[in-house]
Amino acid sequence: MGDISSGAGEDQKATKLPIPGKRNILITSALPYVNDVPHIGNIIGGVLSADVFARYCRLRGYNAIYVCGTDEYGAATETKALEENCTPKEICDKYHEIHRDVYEWFNISFDEFGRTSSPQHTEVCQAIFKKLQENNWLFENTVGQLYCDTCSKFLAERHVEGTWPTPELIHPIYVCKVCKTRPRIRDTDHLFLELPLLEGLKQRCITRDLKWGVPVPSDKFKEKVIYVCFDAPIGYVSITKCYTPEWEKWWKNPENVELYQFVGKDSVPFHTVLFPSTLIGTGENWTMMKTVSVTECLNYETGKFSKSKGIGIYGNDTKDTNIPVEVWRYYLLTNRPEVSDTLFTWADFKAKLNSELLNNLGNFIKRVLSFIAKDSGLGYGSIIPDAPDAESHLLTKALGDKIGDYVDEYVEAMEKVKLKQGLKLAMSISGEGNAYLQESRFWKLYTEDPPSCSIVMRTSVGIVYLLACLLEPFMPSFSIEVLKQLNLPLQLSLSDDKGDIKKAKTPWEFIPVGHKIGTPAPLFKELNDEEVEFFRSKFAGSQANS
Repeated sequence: MGDISSGAGEDQKATKLPIPGKRNILITSALPYVNDVPHIGNIIGGVLSADVFARYCRLRGYNAIYVCGTDEYGAATETKALEENCTPKEICDKYHEIHRDVYEWFNISFDEFGRTSSPQHTEVCQAIFKKLQENNWLFENTVGQLYCDTCSKFLAERHVEGTWPTPELIHPIYVCKVCKTRPRIRDTDHLFLELPLLEGLKQRCITRDLKWGVPVPSDKFKEKVIYVCFDAPIGYVSITKCYTPEWEKWWKNPENVELYQFVGKDSVPFHTVLFPSTLIGTGENWTMMKTVSVTECLNYETGKFSKSKGIGIYGNDTKDTNIPVEVWRYYLLTNRPEVSDTLFTWADFKAKLNSELLNNLGNFIKRVLSFIAKDSGLGYGSIIPDAPDAESHLLTKALGDKIGDYVDEYVEAMEKVKLKQGLKLAMSISGEGNAYLQESRFWKLYTEDPPSCSIVMRTSVGIVYLLACLLEPFMPSFSIEVLKQLNLPLQLSLSDDKGDIKKAKTPWEFIPVGHKIGTPAPLFKELNDEEVEFFRSKFAGSQANS
């Protein structure tokens, strides 16, 4: 899915393994559950955020891979299969493709996008389970659970309608969703993970009375499956095994691999307690989490997303709006819920598109490239002019110093996974570029001081290239279009080894003298009030079940 080369221009489809002496970064995002279409809140909360960081790492020349996939087992899938009158596998096949298509449209650059129903997942999950058994971290216990005699099976909460039984409710009203008869409480044996001894926490049941899941590798419990919240994080490992048979070089290499995980706030306990405890319990030398990046919730207009009520924008809706993917990515990332819940509103979407993308970023690039593209006598005939002694041009030197500082701050923010701040800093450079053009009055310099005009235009076109670099993690399709208009290869780099960061202080050196640019064209289109009102109405509930 990666459509632009970064760093040294490596083939992203080539299998990557950790390289001694390099930064080796393993990136995961929480596996989206496969029983529905992801909405834009799900997308920014996981795959899109991780994609930005993965693209940034590649841009910096790090040896990074990004793995994800669909979480397919558990009661929710069985329930969805009942609703749609098909098998759990058919549900998973259907929604896996829907997820894949949505993420492809969003330009998510997975190195591997897999699924937890794979044979590799069963192998890895059962191997870890057996290690925990061997090391005496699992114990048996008996619990009471609802059982339907008519259907001859235990019922998860999702399989019951009515009021779930509590100690306070002596006569609960609940029936089996399938046959509508009243279930009874029946004892069942399960296996628990000894979190009290591993982490000082309560014991956690890690088996379930279901059919759709990883079978428990034990004769006594062979009719049960492993709890989905136990097996899902192991999906990162099994999906890496699908990516390369040498997966252990990534997952059992803590001295040389850094693990970055992107999750929504609801997944924090599973990633910071259950999954690490599981790995520790095996007694093996696993690569453990270095950084977890957690998002809060993105809400929609006046409330929460609801597929059943048709409220909100889902992954397949974004394409149907005909609003380009880079605009969706930009808005979601500027509105990323990093420290508290945020809100999607169409008014804010319009404002950010029109003022920030169109009038700031798009306007700067258009002014620079269209002026250079003008015929000689009015511009430069699409040829980058020479700019001798640019460092002695006071306005340009001051701009270079300021941009160099911005890029240093950008790198610092991105290294700390402060994605929203990184995007804001990159956009600030576009604002500085517009101010530079205005202050230089380049249109007058062209006739009154041609050498200074050449400096201003060569510097400005260098800033256009720099913006394509800095914004590639956020809006890759935008960067591709800018590179085409610059007539440059689809290859970008912000590597320390190549001195790319230092070059930011001398942006006039980015594009060589005599280079011929391509044809300038508008990068963004204005969104008007009528369109906003149409979308607001369409996604307010009227498209339910569409």
